[in-house]
Amino acid sequence: MSEASTPPPSPETSPPPPQPGTVGWIDLTTGNTEAVRDFYQKVVGWQASGVPMDGYEDWCMLPSADSPPTAGICHRQGSNAEVPTGWMVYFVVADLEQSMADVVASGGKVVGPPRGDDGKFALIADPEGATCALYQA
Repeated sequence: MSEASTPPPSPETSPPPPQPGTVGWIDLTTGNTEAVRDFYQKVVGWQASGVPMDGYEDWCMLPSADSPPTAGICHRQGSNAEVPTGWMVYFVVADLEQSMADVVASGGKVVGPPRGDDGKFALIADPEGATCALYQA
C-alpha cells in the first residue's frame, strides 16, 4: 500500500476487514509507471485508475472499470524511493509492532519504520533476504 489510497467503498459494498494471515494488497514500485501500467493493461487486461500523488500519479489496477482494485503500480520516488523493483506483497497482521519484533527475533530484518495513512505497514526482509510488507489495518 503505497502512500496512495483509493476512496473507501460504500457501506453496502464494503468488503469485510482484512484478516491476519491473508494477503491484503500487492503493488509494484518502478521507475517507469506508465510503461508498466500499459504492459499490464495489455497482458493481463487490467484497467487503470489514477491516484493523485504529490506532483505525479500512481495507479490502481482493476480487473474491470466497476470492480475493486487488484494491485497498485507506484513511482519509485518520495517515500518509495528505496523500495526495490518487484511485486511487493502486503501480509495482514494483527499487531504490527509485535510482528516487527518477531521478524528480528526470527532472523529477519525490518527494512524501514512503519508508515501509512490507511492502516500502517512496514517493509521487512526474511532470513533469506526476500522482501515483503506487513500491514495492520
